[in-house]
Amino acid sequence: MIGKLRGFVDSYGEDAVILDVGGVGYLVHCSGRSLQALPRAGEEASLLIETQVREDAIRLFGFRDEAEREWFRLLQTVQGVGAKVALAILSTLDPGELATAVASRDKSQLQRASGVGGRLAERLVTELKDKAPAFAPIDPLVARLAGAVEAKAGLPQPVADAISALTNLGYAPPQASAAIAAALKSAGENPAASQLIRLGLRELAR
Repeated sequence: MIGKLRGFVDSYGEDAVILDVGGVGYLVHCSGRSLQALPRAGEEASLLIETQVREDAIRLFGFRDEAEREWFRLLQTVQGVGAKVALAILSTLDPGELATAVASRDKSQLQRASGVGGRLAERLVTELKDKAPAFAPIDPLVARLAGAVEAKAGLPQPVADAISALTNLGYAPPQASAAIAAALKSAGENPAASQLIRLGLRELAR
C-alpha cells in the first residue's frame, strides 16, 4: 500500500491531481481544500495517501496532513458516506471545523457539504461524537454545553438562560453554545445571565 507520495505536480483535474514521482504519474483524488493548498504545475508537492482497492480499480486519495486523512477514514465508517461524500465534507470543513461541528451537533454545518442531507447529518453527529481523532482541536467546554443543550438538562440556570436568549435572537443552538462557552472563560466566577449574554454577543460579533 502507498502511504505517502512526493513528486512534482503534473496537472490538475476537477477533484484530483496527477503527481509525477520519478516519471510515473499518479492520479490522486483530493478534497477541494487540499487541491487549493498544492503548488502550481511543475513544483514539488507531498501528500499523505490512502489507498482503496476495489475489484475493478485501485484509487489513491491524498491529504495535506494526518488529521484530514484520519477524518476521511472515520467519515466512511458512517452508513451512507463513501469516498466521494467524505471528500465533499472535507472540502467544505477543515478538520478543526468538522470536529467542532460533530462535537456541538451542528448539523447545519455538515449539510453545507454536497451529498449531506438531514438524515445523514444526524447519523454523522450521532455516530462520530465520541470518535473524533484525539488530536482534533475541539474545545471540550463547547462540546459539553452542546450536549447539555441537546439533552435539555444539566446546565446552571444563568448559562441555560444565556444560551436561550442568544437562540431567541436567531443564533443556532451550536453557535449560541460556542459563544457562551467562550464567555464563561472570561466571565469570572458565578456570572449572571446578563453578563454572559453580553460577552456571548461580543464573541459572535468577532
